[in-house]
Amino acid sequence: MSKLKCIIIEDEPLAVKILADYIAQVPFLQLEGSFKDAILATEWLRTNEVQLLFLDIHLPRLKGMAFLKTLAQKPAVIITTAYHQYAVEGFDLNVTDYLLKPIEFERFLIAVNKVKVPAENFPTATETAEAKDYLFLTVQKKKVKILFSEILYVESQREYIKVVTAKKEFVSRMSTHEIEDLLPVHIFKRIHRSFIISINKLESYTAESVEVNGVSIPIGRGYREVIENL
Repeated sequence: MSKLKCIIIEDEPLAVKILADYIAQVPFLQLEGSFKDAILATEWLRTNEVQLLFLDIHLPRLKGMAFLKTLAQKPAVIITTAYHQYAVEGFDLNVTDYLLKPIEFERFLIAVNKVKVPAENFPTATETAEAKDYLFLTVQKKKVKILFSEILYVESQREYIKVVTAKKEFVSRMSTHEIEDLLPVHIFKRIHRSFIISINKLESYTAESVEVNGVSIPIGRGYREVIENL
């Protein structure tokens, strides 16, 4: 899965922690670092590239809006602030979204879904044609081959995952984020913090849940748009 590299520019430790926790829950985001002021971020950006900034407005030394104006090449920017009066100026600077604190995860997810993954991050036709149709999963110290076409859904169980097929269930010590990176994104979709489903096995759905092979699986509040966009 292609990931958007992002950084947080924020001087409030609690706000940094909340944003970092939210980023960790989104499979296509990869946090590269956090900076307590724009000067430190500017220095880091001289030798590093990201596709997304989470930017507070009221920063020490250099304010967020002033910092934006100094960037020759702007990545996508999501403003995070407690002050609504800067929204117009933010959108004049082509920010992707403007989030008011305290930020709810569902609103955060809506914002990051607006950011487009650069075309060069998508696999080429050759890479797609050569893509494998299986993965090897470590189950009780043994590598087990599982075909993507056989997987119904994946369920998180704390530090383990359960991969459910029509014939058998496999439990392996890894996170849902780790296995999500191994699954073809056009077939498998995360619909809840704890569940990834095969859309090929989807039988029916409501606003609250989906049914896969007769099993009802809940849809997380921040993931309803995933189902609606299928």
